[in-house]
Amino acid sequence: MKCSRCTGDAVYEAKYSGEMLCGRHLEESVEKRIKREIRDQVDFKGEAIRISVAISGGKDSSVTLYALHELFKDRNDVSLSAFTIDEGIKGYRDSGLENAASLCTELGIPHSTISFSQKFNTTMDEIVENNPEVIPCSRCGPMRRQLMNIESANLDADYVALGINLDDYSQSVLMNVARGDVDRMARMAPHHMKKEGLTRRILPLRRIPEKEVVLYAILKGIKFDSSWCPYYGRAQRNTFREILETLEERTPGASFSILKFADGIRPALDQSVEKGTMNKCSICGQPTSREVCTTCSSS
Repeated sequence: MKCSRCTGDAVYEAKYSGEMLCGRHLEESVEKRIKREIRDQVDFKGEAIRISVAISGGKDSSVTLYALHELFKDRNDVSLSAFTIDEGIKGYRDSGLENAASLCTELGIPHSTISFSQKFNTTMDEIVENNPEVIPCSRCGPMRRQLMNIESANLDADYVALGINLDDYSQSVLMNVARGDVDRMARMAPHHMKKEGLTRRILPLRRIPEKEVVLYAILKGIKFDSSWCPYYGRAQRNTFREILETLEERTPGASFSILKFADGIRPALDQSVEKGTMNKCSICGQPTSREVCTTCSSS
């Protein structure tokens, strides 16, 4: 099959658009959408901007770091840094850390590591061992988000970029709808409003399907860790991943439609949901919408 935009051989079929794309045009398509998201999510008016990238060493965060480096490497008003969160999962995080550090060295981007054991005096392996009935993601997620905010503040970052692709984002929207969780929907990144104590999160890959992220990484020669978290099978998100995959099979482009829906209701959510100053957790002092943050209340 030939590329829809040139005479080259196609490497990918974008079913949502009906296009066949060669490697060059797939790269251009991905980069164009990333640039669009950066323009929409980052305020370039005013002083120099500092962006920290949460990099796990996997495909999404590695592509995020690479793409931002390529986009800003010739600009003096934007600086990048990166950090990795070590949850303490034996046999899983080690390879990711190695890939993350290697990519940062290759790109000349400062890299740091912050761990659960340093901050919380425990690891995910210990949490699961001590409480086998716990859903690992329900504990890991809040702890990771807290460390993202702490390390971004340590790096004096204006924004923290997360490697969340279109599939991830659409799944999150479906999860919030299924739970009727309006507040959580309103708090979803990307964050356009600054809140005291919180670093705004941006999602450069929000319009890039997971398959395109993988292929882009391969085409660009970006090395990434492809291992799966051993606790992944117990995640509630798996149900919504399966739902989304079925929707895409029957109606290509469903993920883009869900994204469009979420963006369409965002102004109404901003008006209807309380947007006041964040509280500080009475135990750890980190920002929270409650008296005690999720991390401390679960400890």
